[in-house]
Amino acid sequence: MDLYEYQARELLEEHDIPTPKAIFAQNSHEVAEAADQLGYPCVIKAQVKIGHRGQAGGVKLAHNRDEAILLAESILPMTIHGHKVNGVLVAEAKNIIHEYYVSISVDRSSRDFDVLATANGGTEVEEIAKEHPESVKRLHIDALGDFDLEAATKMADSIGFYHADGAQAAQILLKMWQCFKDSDATLVEINPLAKIGDPDDESSKSLCALDAKISLDGNAAFRHDGWQRFADSIEADPYELKAQEHGLHYVHLHGEVGVIGNGAGLVMSSLDAVSGAGKEQRTGIKPANFLDIGGGASAAVMSDSLGIVLSDPQVRSVFVNVYGGITSCEQVARGILEALDKLGSGKPIVVRFDGNAAAEGLSILAQADNPNLHVAKTMEEAAQQAARLAADAKENH
Repeated sequence: MDLYEYQARELLEEHDIPTPKAIFAQNSHEVAEAADQLGYPCVIKAQVKIGHRGQAGGVKLAHNRDEAILLAESILPMTIHGHKVNGVLVAEAKNIIHEYYVSISVDRSSRDFDVLATANGGTEVEEIAKEHPESVKRLHIDALGDFDLEAATKMADSIGFYHADGAQAAQILLKMWQCFKDSDATLVEINPLAKIGDPDDESSKSLCALDAKISLDGNAAFRHDGWQRFADSIEADPYELKAQEHGLHYVHLHGEVGVIGNGAGLVMSSLDAVSGAGKEQRTGIKPANFLDIGGGASAAVMSDSLGIVLSDPQVRSVFVNVYGGITSCEQVARGILEALDKLGSGKPIVVRFDGNAAAEGLSILAQADNPNLHVAKTMEEAAQQAARLAADAKENH
């Protein structure tokens, strides 16, 4: 679950990490009131769950009330990199002396946690990391380990807080770690963590989180009643909502072949196979979704899954790839036929079964004698067939 900046700031503030005063607003009237309350100049920041807002024109500086209103009215209707703006954050403008980047994240390749930091923060931190990898400091934390004040202080010293108080930097790193753990996060990122204040007045200088990005592990939602406040006010994808109601793991993509399988690894391999087939056939056909029916799926689960996928108008064909272990291919076959009886869909479905009750499942499909059902022996063969059928259906539409 990715948070908007204004939501991420709430979690930082709850862990005593300093941030500029700011107010979330959803229309120009609220922006004007917020700007008057915070004072000028102030920053108007588009709220989208994606980076590089500034380069897209989604972050502007307002010097008075009229300018704040005009900027808000230009930002609120925007769509940035495919993400519709969901309100703006009106924030105090701070005098920035220096910018740093700090983050804590799950590192799936090394199966631990990463603390990542550089004294070269800002919007182009990714490019800086590529061009000057020596400037990026990394600390691995064992999955069962901890990050204490000694480690945080050592990390702060290695980053090089040239204009900042190393002790304060260490405390912020430590509080980020606490936020990361308490929130069941997969990412807590501050960019920039800025040194602010009057360059000529040492006592006015301090570190402040000017922007934040936090991602939460959706699997931990049952432990956090407070996450209800992070519900997205922009209407969620209707197919993802429908799948969620049925307890299914579904992600809506932008392609033509619906993909259903059991197990995330098998579904991901199926997506790759469909994409590869589309490239090989030079049709541009791509997967329309990711849908994992999980282990032990019943006929009802399969029927619900197929109903969701077939209801998507962009879907031209469906690829069902099931390796029976706990899941019975016989039950999956019954679910496919049940869904077809309910929906009466004419879209082609390519099925590949292997493992538990595969022969029985294929026999059930054969007896149905449905011209829209196709069977393949391997995943690659099924993906090729599903991509070809989708391309034909798209061309003839």
